[in-house]
Amino acid sequence: MKKFLKDESGATAIEYGLIAAAMGVALVAIMPKLASQVTVQFSSLGSHIASGK
Repeated sequence: MKKFLKDESGATAIEYGLIAAAMGVALVAIMPKLASQVTVQFSSLGSHIASGK
């Protein structure tokens, strides 16, 4: 029983799960802003290619 109580191998999996969840929340918050900036950049690039500059 003492060995079971001292076993911390599951704690690492929980920590990684919390880190992954935090990263997911951060990505969901950042993606809309990033998507609009990427759209503007591709639009600008497309107009430059179309104009031959």
